[in-house]
Formats: sequence, C-alpha cells, structure tokens
Amino acid sequence: MNKLNPSKLYVTLLEGTTERELYLPRRYTLTHSDISGDLFLSIGAAYNQNQISDWYTRLMRDEVLAELKSEEGSFSLHVYCHVSGGIVFGTAGWRNDILHYHMRMVIEALRYGDRELVSAYPQLDDAKVRVHFSSRHVRYNRVEEWGSLQEYALGQ
Repeated sequence: MNKLNPSKLYVTLLEGTTERELYLPRRYTLTHSDISGDLFLSIGAAYNQNQISDWYTRLMRDEVLAELKSEEGSFSLHVYCHVSGGIVFGTAGWRNDILHYHMRMVIEALRYGDRELVSAYPQLDDAKVRVHFSSRHVRYNRVEEWGSLQEYALGQ
C-alpha cells in the first residue's frame, strides 16, 4: 500500500472554486506522471477535461475522478476508476491490482488536497468513501466501501 508524499502533490483550484467554501458539485481530477511520480489534482465544479485529454492519458486511462456528494443529510466521496473496456493499456486483472495497490494513496491525495475544506467543514471527515471500479468484466465491475474520509488523514 503506497502512502502519499505531500511534496509530490500539486493542487489546482478551477475557476469558481475556493479552498474553504463548500459548493456542490465538487469534483476531483487526479492524474500522475510515471516519470517523476508527481500527482496532479484539480478541484472544481466539473472534471478538468484538459487534464485528461492528451493521447497518453486517453490510452492509459489511469486517471481517477471523484465527486463529493450530499446524500440524505450526510456526505460521501465517490471515486471512479477505469479497469477495462475500450482501448486501454493492460489487462483487467493487472489494472485492478494496481488500482487497489494505490487506492489508499489516491484517497489520501484527495483528502490532503482539499484539507482546507475539511478543516472548514469537519463533518466531511465522516464522509463514506465509495470506490467505483468500471470494467466490462463482471468480476471487476463493482463498488467497494473504503471507510470514511478521516481514515485517510495523513498521520493516521
């Protein structure tokens, strides 16, 4: 299980989004550099299409998208990962294993990248984390519960 190195995370707030004001929808686009290991997180009302539109990202499909939602008076964080289907590099089983291996770091990056919002709205730490794995294979196409956001605070 990988852990987040905060010095490798670069956060961009998209237009109309602030660190400490909660407006929904609040969406997260997370990509990375295979060469440097840097993580790039955009936070906004929409996913950052520019961040995921280059040919390499479209081929690899290893971006992670997420959305903070309010459901029945409580918050939840939905994380979306592409395991298989369409043109994509790697087998479904291999991609599934990699996504599971890195998922803790992914959720830590989402929480750490939006830590000012969590500080302003501590109830967000109670948000349930649901990870959606999208695959054309029934075995890998599922939603998993990954605890609550507070479990991914650095130092936990």
